[in-house]
Amino acid sequence: MTLTTRTLIFRISNATLDSMTLNFTAYIEKDLESGMYVGTVPNLPGAHTFAESLDDLRNKLVEVITLCLEEMDQSEIRSLPIFTGI
Repeated sequence: MTLTTRTLIFRISNATLDSMTLNFTAYIEKDLESGMYVGTVPNLPGAHTFAESLDDLRNKLVEVITLCLEEMDQSEIRSLPIFTGI
């Protein structure tokens, strides 16, 4: 996989759980060979996906974040590290 050096970072902030609003930062790269966007949420284990467009990638990342959070209990969610940057 060849990745461009161009990256985008944006916040996803619609994951709400028991009156907590959680903000996640997604790290996004574009694969030059396939043209696909690859997204990873660094502070959430297992949260990564890919898509053909940024809009589709954002929707998929929200879905992945939601699924990951559903598998965690409240103490695990509260102890997630805060992603501060690259």
